[in-house]
Amino acid sequence: MPVSLALARRPVAFLGEVLLSAVAALGGRRRYRVQDALRVLADTSARAVGIVCLVNFLVGAILAFVGAVQLLKFGAGIFVADLVAISVAREMAAIITAVVIAGRTGAAFAAELATMQTNEEVDALEVLGLPAMDFLVLPRVAALLVMMPLLFVFACLAGLVGGMVVASVMLDLSPAAYMHRTAEALTWTHLGLGAAKSLVFGALIGMVGCYHGLYAQRNAAGVGLATTGAVVTSIVAIIVIDAVFALVANTLGI
Repeated sequence: MPVSLALARRPVAFLGEVLLSAVAALGGRRRYRVQDALRVLADTSARAVGIVCLVNFLVGAILAFVGAVQLLKFGAGIFVADLVAISVAREMAAIITAVVIAGRTGAAFAAELATMQTNEEVDALEVLGLPAMDFLVLPRVAALLVMMPLLFVFACLAGLVGGMVVASVMLDLSPAAYMHRTAEALTWTHLGLGAAKSLVFGALIGMVGCYHGLYAQRNAAGVGLATTGAVVTSIVAIIVIDAVFALVANTLGI
């Protein structure tokens, strides 16, 4: 088989193995330790909340500042709340959180598995009858799949608070008036679309990070290349998938 064709088939085979491993785990045939799964859950949730909230707070503040500057020209400053609420819930919270997690957690997955590959620890697990897909990949993908929607909720709250702070300073809007307008602008459709994106982004980041780590070159340079490749691939894929979501949502009138 030509090398190029083999490289093209490898991601498809990897995705298939992940799905088969997930089906087996759902059927009660999990091969990973609960302690390992809990460690990954902690790394992708509680330890990531701080940076996720900080970045999304700043993004919400920036959106409110830019919106206020323009809307004040038309005497429509109150609509800053609509701008921030809808843009954060539909787009920015999911995208910014995914980019942060790709740079933080996806890179860590790739570096960890690439180091194990370099030290031949993955081969040792296979010899012991512990498939890397079940023991290493599935817990990481499942952790991000579960935690990304929760991080999305924190991101939305942080973004809305950031917008409220800027609106209070620039427009003299009371927090109560701002949140009332936000509640009127937001719908479950906006929140559901953002949550669906975060779910897809979580699975994507987990699989991309593990893929680059498992197929890294077995040397120090390979670890660096795997980490870089995981982050770059994840961010590009996040933007592409978000564009697909936007086209589908526009077509369906969502």
